[in-house]
Amino acid sequence: MGLNINLEGEVAKVVENITHEVKSRAYRASTALRDSALDVLSNKRKRSGKVYRKPFTKKATYTASAPGEAPALRSGSLRMSWRQRTASEGAGKDLTARPAITTDVKYAPWLDEGTPKMAPRPFKEPIIEHAMPNIRRIFNQPY
Repeated sequence: MGLNINLEGEVAKVVENITHEVKSRAYRASTALRDSALDVLSNKRKRSGKVYRKPFTKKATYTASAPGEAPALRSGSLRMSWRQRTASEGAGKDLTARPAITTDVKYAPWLDEGTPKMAPRPFKEPIIEHAMPNIRRIFNQPY
C-alpha cells in the first residue's frame, strides 16, 4: 500500500503568494524612493547658494543650491513630478522585480549631471542613499 500525495496545487499557491509579495515589495520600495525624492528635494534641507528674489514677488526670496548640493526648491515642479514605476519579469524562481521612480521634467538630467555652463546639482544618488535603509528593510522581511 503506497501513499500518493499530490502537492502540485499547494506548491503553485505558495509560488503565487510569493510572486504577489515580491511585486508588492517592489511597489513599496518604489514608494520609499519617491518619499526619499520628496525629502531630498524639500525646503527643509539647507542650501548654501546665492539668494534670489522669487519671480513676480516684491520681497520673497529663496536660496539656490550651490554646486554639489541637491537642487533647491523654487517652483516644486521637479519635486512633485516623481512617479513610482515597478518592472517585473519572469515567473517562479526566475522572477525579477525592479523598483524605480521616474520624472518627466525636461531639465532634471541637466540639474543632476550639469551643463557646460552649470555645475551639477546631483539628486539621484542622494535619493537612493536616503532610501536604501528602508528598501533593505522591505526586502529583508521574511516571506
